Amino acid sequence: MTMLQPDEAETETEAPTAELKMTARDVDVFYGTNHAIKSISVDIPDKTVTAFIGPSGCGKTTFLRCLNRMNDTIRNCRVTGEIRLDGEDIYGRDIDPVQLRARVGMVFQKPNPFPKSIYDNVAYGPRIHGLAGTRAELDEIVERALTRAALWQEVRDRLDAPGTGLSGGQQQRLCIARAIATAPEVLLMDEPCSALDLIATAQIEELIDELRESYSVVIVTHSMQQAARVSQKTAFFHLGVLVEYGETSRMFTNPSDQRTQDYITGRFG
Repeated sequence: MTMLQPDEAETETEAPTAELKMTARDVDVFYGTNHAIKSISVDIPDKTVTAFIGPSGCGKTTFLRCLNRMNDTIRNCRVTGEIRLDGEDIYGRDIDPVQLRARVGMVFQKPNPFPKSIYDNVAYGPRIHGLAGTRAELDEIVERALTRAALWQEVRDRLDAPGTGLSGGQQQRLCIARAIATAPEVLLMDEPCSALDLIATAQIEELIDELRESYSVVIVTHSMQQAARVSQKTAFFHLGVLVEYGETSRMFTNPSDQRTQDYITGRFG
């Protein structure tokens, strides 16, 4: 395979192995006059874990936040280009960002449970989006989300306890339960294990593998080992550019761009 020219991202030519859930084309992000993201184009397959890797400040989290319009909340941030979810432009005038974030959930780097009970943390989204007509329906949604987040057995007898009283790993799984309680189609995870110990990290990684059976998962991670363990697709970012994107196994064994090779082998980053 030929070497790419600088600032050219690789385009996969093989037939897609999974249906595409999201597509981004020529996405640029500006913070005032700072050009943070430069002409990013990438496909996000359904029911697949896609990892964004790269050194600190390379733009991977900024781009992740474009996928559910979290950058809308940042003053002086401007996003151009096109991002589609099931073919629909998520930056279209008729798109409600609040409703979009119910479809594209997000889990942040630091566990951030609300100062509410475990139950109310998970029930919050379904309540504001009107997903449950009765208390029994809400109870079912809460139990299902906590079960999918591998937390139900640990908290089923103390749902009225504050979510902030859980351990770090449990808090992160609670945040995952909160994110999936609205039945999203895509789950974005911004370095979800960086604040956790090894045991909690292993639990979250196992959970991510289970979640991809139901969702398209996109994870930003500073750990190349984690990307290799949990993802099927990997995108390497550097200086606001998408350098290379492809199958994780190939990216880590036979990258097409020298910058990818240098990063993976520890020559920078």
